[in-house]
Amino acid sequence: MLTWLQRNTFDFPPLAKALSDPNGLLAAGGDLSADRLIQAYRHGCFPWFSEGQPILWWSPDPRTVLFPDELHVSRSLGKLLRKQRYAVTFDKDFAAVIEACAAPRDYADGTWITEAMQTAYLELHRRGFAHSVEVWDQGKLVGGLYGLAMGQLFFGESMFSRADNASKFGFATLVQHLKEAGFVLIDCQMPTEHLHSLGARSIPRTEFAGYLQAHLDLPNHATWVC
Repeated sequence: MLTWLQRNTFDFPPLAKALSDPNGLLAAGGDLSADRLIQAYRHGCFPWFSEGQPILWWSPDPRTVLFPDELHVSRSLGKLLRKQRYAVTFDKDFAAVIEACAAPRDYADGTWITEAMQTAYLELHRRGFAHSVEVWDQGKLVGGLYGLAMGQLFFGESMFSRADNASKFGFATLVQHLKEAGFVLIDCQMPTEHLHSLGARSIPRTEFAGYLQAHLDLPNHATWVC
């Protein structure tokens, strides 16, 4: 039975109570307040829903993750990185990145990054939890991604690309940045061919929960201004 969250509590049900069909649906309801979102990520779940639906919280099993040492750089991407084809910044224009991620795409109907979601993650950015990666080509924003940094874990949310390999360029740059800062895992949530091409793989939800317990409260050395 699906758990409905109350607005006056931030408690989530145990991850083991998530449904198997649809895979990982853990709870519904609540709100998108910054405090609830922080608790959700600490608990191992994330919001994902379409306009007109109630807020849905997910914790899929297995979980798609990327370990920094396992980043796969294709020959074409490696060539772009060596030539420094694009310029990359962190936290220079979070609002523009999340707006671009929310834009309609040819292969999808609508967007799950609703205006309410954008407002919520902008607040997380103001609080220092959510961060953006911007990819620039001669001063024009051509790619990027955003997510949350907590302890030694980074929770990726969405990315976009307007130029050849721009999002992969930004992601690879971020992974190297996180690796140098002591991060041990990047949560990619759901499997996609795009993520698997970069080295992401699936691990059991219980293993993912173990990483949360072991690394959420440990320090990292990331700086987000460059």
